[in-house]
Amino acid sequence: MILKAIIEDQEYSLNVPEHVLAGCDDYCDKLDADMDAGWQMSREWVAQPNREQRCQIVADKLLTALEKENHKLGMLMAAYILKRLPNVATVELDIQGEIQNNSFRFHDAPTAADDAAAATGAVEQAAAAAGAPKGLNRMQAMAQAGNDVTKVFKVGKAWRFSVYDHASSTWQESPLIATEQEAERLRQAAFRERYEALIAET
Repeated sequence: MILKAIIEDQEYSLNVPEHVLAGCDDYCDKLDADMDAGWQMSREWVAQPNREQRCQIVADKLLTALEKENHKLGMLMAAYILKRLPNVATVELDIQGEIQNNSFRFHDAPTAADDAAAATGAVEQAAAAAGAPKGLNRMQAMAQAGNDVTKVFKVGKAWRFSVYDHASSTWQESPLIATEQEAERLRQAAFRERYEALIAET
């Protein structure tokens, strides 16, 4: 698999062979174990780095490996990012050493804005709520919205959620979304839209 690394105006294509990806689980687990105790991310101490933060930390190690022309270490760092961030295409490395500024772009869904646009249909379904009960109190609306908007679920390497269309008695699925975090953010937006529609007066 190929991971593109961008350093200022230069772009590197890191071709990680399948046998490296398949055989680096123990090394990746060791990296995770090192980060489990927390990590200093530039000026901020992060007690429990999440998946994206862990990849930002590893991306910083990747930058060091590329600068020192340590190809073996660079390949392992790239393999970690490819395994932990499904569908990742590019990592943009911050040369100032600001770990939290290392950023990622994904195949088919390069930015959060694109994901948001792609999921607009599902959110609009939640907003319209045609055929759904109206004028519920807040507790009833919260429960009904929970029934009408599913939790996010994994489909292959991507994520999606579903919204119930009362008018047609069918479930409308969101488009595929690259990361679980972005899918959850959009799912919460759909939940809020449905909730507000349910408490609206008839």
